[in-house]
Amino acid sequence: MKYGLNIPQTGALDLISLGALVHRLDPGIVPFRKATECQIHVSGGEYNVAANLANCFRMKTGIVTAIVDYPIGQLIEERVRAMGVKLFAKRFKHNGVNGPNHATVYSDRGFGVRPPVVFYNRANEAGALLKPGDFDWNEIFAGGVRWFHSGGIYASLSETTGQLIIEAMQAAKKQGAVVSFDLNFRQKLWDVWGGQDKAQSVTKQIVRLVDVLVGNEEDLQKGLGLKGPDVTAASSLDPSAFVAMMEQVAREYPNVKVVATTLREVLSANRHRWSAVAWIDGKTYNAPTCELDVYDRVGGGDGFASGLFYGMLTGEDPEQALRLGWAHGALLTTYPGDTTMASVEEVRAFAKGGSARIQR
Repeated sequence: MKYGLNIPQTGALDLISLGALVHRLDPGIVPFRKATECQIHVSGGEYNVAANLANCFRMKTGIVTAIVDYPIGQLIEERVRAMGVKLFAKRFKHNGVNGPNHATVYSDRGFGVRPPVVFYNRANEAGALLKPGDFDWNEIFAGGVRWFHSGGIYASLSETTGQLIIEAMQAAKKQGAVVSFDLNFRQKLWDVWGGQDKAQSVTKQIVRLVDVLVGNEEDLQKGLGLKGPDVTAASSLDPSAFVAMMEQVAREYPNVKVVATTLREVLSANRHRWSAVAWIDGKTYNAPTCELDVYDRVGGGDGFASGLFYGMLTGEDPEQALRLGWAHGALLTTYPGDTTMASVEEVRAFAKGGSARIQR
């Protein structure tokens, strides 16, 4: 037993995620109020992990989600398949006027002293309409699945999505999969229908089924209602506040064996200091700190999670698993879009201490 977990050695799929598929409109460094053109990125916090594991780390992954039969849905489906992710979808027909829809995320990149600005249109979102009973989990898990993943963004979308996550996790546990959850707490999404009390009620139910948790001390406080640490972090790169909360996590959620998060100090929109920390089976591990020239910061956290999961799925030592997450998250910020363009060889080289010298 490694990391305090029994990770299945084989399965038809290495990982399945459950979440909504969205499209992000990206005008680059130009603010939306002055934008004349945008790139379209296919995204979703839960999907990004499956896409990264398939495309960079050459693992077999799937996404359980909603797809709408209209041009945006067709664009999204084509990109999902291009990343190598198997699709398990409930399909919705668009009425030609107001949906159901795939959500739109609007996000510029900021520049220098000007931070990125993110806002949404999640009206009549197909992913939010999914509910328990919509999927045959026995069929989805047929042949075995080693790891199941979902996240707090999907849990926040409606009264039914959190319950669907719970149903899926129960099925995954029954089948023997490791279960992970990225807290990814988003106050504005919860405020639309439930607020802070509902957020904590739903998230607590979910985390009681979780083996591996991704989230920082703020996520732990707001999502789970845990008491803030007595220790004050000296900087955003200081892991002491995070580490101080691990005793509480272990006491309240003894099922959780791994908690991990990135550490980021933002010097400007394009210059960050980057590190990571993980609490694995009672021990704390720290990644190195590096300075990043950031092209597009969106998806860096999902890049970290997927690299960490890859390390654990392949049986790396805990410190190396953390380094692979740290390295992949760092590389992901150097590409446009929310999903990876890295190769596993590039990730391993950076995790070992690689540099930006030209590779010939």
